[in-house]
Amino acid sequence: MMNLQLEIITPDKVVLKDSVDEIVVPTKNGEITILPNHTPLLTKMKEGELVIKKSQKVLYFAILGGFLEVQNNNVNILADYAVRAEDIEVAKAKEAEERAKNAMRQKANLRDFAMAEGELRKAILELKVARRHRRTTPF
Repeated sequence: MMNLQLEIITPDKVVLKDSVDEIVVPTKNGEITILPNHTPLLTKMKEGELVIKKSQKVLYFAILGGFLEVQNNNVNILADYAVRAEDIEVAKAKEAEERAKNAMRQKANLRDFAMAEGELRKAILELKVARRHRRTTPF
């Protein structure tokens, strides 16, 4: 069976490099599924959940946007930020959410407000993905 060669890259590191069966990506125009022999594509991703299927395993990532490129069964994801669901530190994400909400309430200058808003969106996304895929952790 044909596979996809996937690489997820953030400004900090290569998050994942693997051969996979299927990828579900949140894009500006809705969720799309990439299967082997997908037509060439370059599109902007939006924040959300990235789902990767390989054999009988499913991996979930919180992703904060970026670009998706598909060509000849090679899939490159250049993400602003990406983290595996199981690597999300819930306590830290909750702290970040509170810090960001406080900063936004303090009506700081526009730049600080925008940065706080970005941190808040990241924290909320991480918590959402973690809650959905960590049935063992009570929230």
